[in-house]
Amino acid sequence: MRLKDKVAIVTGGSMGIGEAICLAYGREGAKVAVVNRTRETGEAVARKITDAGGAARAFPCDVSKKAEVDAMVGGVTDAFGTVDILVGNAGIMINKPAEEYTEDDWDRTLDINLKGNFLLSQAVIPIMKKKKYGKIVFMASIAGTHAFPNALPYCASKGGVVMITKALAAEIAKDGINVNCISPGNTATPLNQHLQDDPEFVKLMQSYTPTGRAYISVEEMAGAAVFLASDEASAVHGHDMIVDDGWCAM
Repeated sequence: MRLKDKVAIVTGGSMGIGEAICLAYGREGAKVAVVNRTRETGEAVARKITDAGGAARAFPCDVSKKAEVDAMVGGVTDAFGTVDILVGNAGIMINKPAEEYTEDDWDRTLDINLKGNFLLSQAVIPIMKKKKYGKIVFMASIAGTHAFPNALPYCASKGGVVMITKALAAEIAKDGINVNCISPGNTATPLNQHLQDDPEFVKLMQSYTPTGRAYISVEEMAGAAVFLASDEASAVHGHDMIVDDGWCAM
């Protein structure tokens, strides 16, 4: 077990990539804090982990609100004693032409996708610094480095996640904390179900991807998250791990 007895916070943990990471961390021996906005859905994922013999609890939290983030991290430390791993995975995507976005669309996207990771980092870094150990993994996207139409706030937010990763790594690597991010390619999740249902988009993605697949599974993303949270990645700092079936190589 590569994460035995480590305490991991996973935001956006109730579905999609986040759920797959929670389940993978549970299998690898971590004590998992399943964080999302709705307690019931978080508890359902936590039950899957505990039913399989692992340890997990659900912690409802809006990651865009500092008070809620601080309270959640406090709750995790009360329950499990510490925080070893943070996975900032919570995110939203709103697809519209640039001129049709509202100010609220922009604010919600940046608040959840970008500001949330900043607030989470502020909350866990002091804990990790005290013990000179920590793993922070942010969920970025190939949209953070490669432009997509009708996704302006999403692209901007994910580009920011890549730079938070690099800036934090430059600052706190000396404290024994690894900060990295994963940039998924087109991954089948509830977040992009509307795009999975668009035959023309699916055909386009198949043509762009060397493997010929339009979508990657969430389990394939979880494997990258396990590696970056493990001691096998002790020398990996500030890295944007692209997991995209070769899309960016094209």
